[in-house]
Amino acid sequence: MPRYTEGFKEQIVQKMMPPNAQSIAQISRETGVCVPTLYTWKNRYQNEGRAVPADPSNPENWSGQDKLAVVIEIAALNEQELSEYCRKKGLYAEQIERWKEAAIAGNENPERLSKTERREFQQLKKSTRKTEKDLRRKEKALAKAAALLILEKKAQAFWGAGEAE
Repeated sequence: MPRYTEGFKEQIVQKMMPPNAQSIAQISRETGVCVPTLYTWKNRYQNEGRAVPADPSNPENWSGQDKLAVVIEIAALNEQELSEYCRKKGLYAEQIERWKEAAIAGNENPERLSKTERREFQQLKKSTRKTEKDLRRKEKALAKAAALLILEKKAQAFWGAGEAE
C-alpha cells in the first residue's frame, strides 16, 4: 500500500475545489489513487474545517458544513484578500455574505423547516389536496342531483302528476 505525502494529498484535494474542480473519478484516473482513498482525504479536509464541496459546479448546492467553513475561512480577511479568495474558489462575495447571514440567523428563521417538519408539511398538503378533490367531486354530484330534482318537478308541473294510462 503506497504512502502519500501531506503535500501530495493537499495538491489532490485542491484539484477537487473550485474554480477548476475535477470529479473524484477523473482525479483517480489521472493520479492512480483509488476513489475511496480520495473520498477519505476529502472528508478529512472537510472535518478540519476546510471547504471541499461535494458539488463544485454550483456553490448554492453545497452542504451547510461547507458554506460555514467558507464563512469561517473568510472571517479575518480584508476586502482584497476576500476578492482573491472568491476568485480562487469560484465564489461571489454576495454569496458568502448571504451564507454568513444565514449562519448568524441559525434556527431563528421560522421559514426554514427541519426534514421531519417538511415531510409532515408535505403529507398535510397531500391530504388537503385529496380532501379538496373529493369535496369538488361531491359538490358536482350534489349540483347534478339538485338539477335533476328541479327538472323532475318542472316536468311534473308541465305534464301533471304521473297518471296511469
